[in-house]
Amino acid sequence: MADRAQGGCTAFEGVRRIASGGLGVVALRVKEVLDRGEAAPVLIFDDVTSELIEVDFRGTAEDVLGRVEDRGSGDTPAAPTPAVAPRGPGRPKLGVVAREVTLLPRHWDWLNEQPGGASVALRKLVEAARRVNEGRDRVRRAEESAYRFMSAMAGNFPGFEEATRALFAKAPERLEALIRDWPEDIRIHVTRLVRATLESPPDALGVEK
Repeated sequence: MADRAQGGCTAFEGVRRIASGGLGVVALRVKEVLDRGEAAPVLIFDDVTSELIEVDFRGTAEDVLGRVEDRGSGDTPAAPTPAVAPRGPGRPKLGVVAREVTLLPRHWDWLNEQPGGASVALRKLVEAARRVNEGRDRVRRAEESAYRFMSAMAGNFPGFEEATRALFAKAPERLEALIRDWPEDIRIHVTRLVRATLESPPDALGVEK
């Protein structure tokens, strides 16, 4: 689950958008809606990932806001630190995490021949791959976010399956046509998320420059 106190998020009461902004502001608005006893379910989505954000709405508005602020300041209990294998001789390098990597013998032979050894060569390869695939990775994450929101809020709407196919086919005009009759706030939010899938360099979308 997303767990950001200051990042952007959007809350929906049924199919109606009721608030957008920082989690503290949105949580207070949702608290007002819940205290009125509205029957429609209320969900809060992270604006970037579309993951659901859980908030404890028990108590007063001040109680809710206090818990949100505590979460943002890191006062909540930290997750257990995973066990790390004992290090061998030598000075440890800060920020380096040791994990098992399985390769064929010829891969290890090549890596060990590189300046700095296998670890340095692997780090360089990973950084190079990250740079090359940055645009594609950004598009993939944006598509996953749009699909996550659509599945949660529009899974039973007419045209949902065709709309998801249009999303992954990178056909925004067809998608917009398919969701034209969806509730306005849902349609607007989906359109915003889909737009993020197009905000990458042409090569990231598999298009010739």
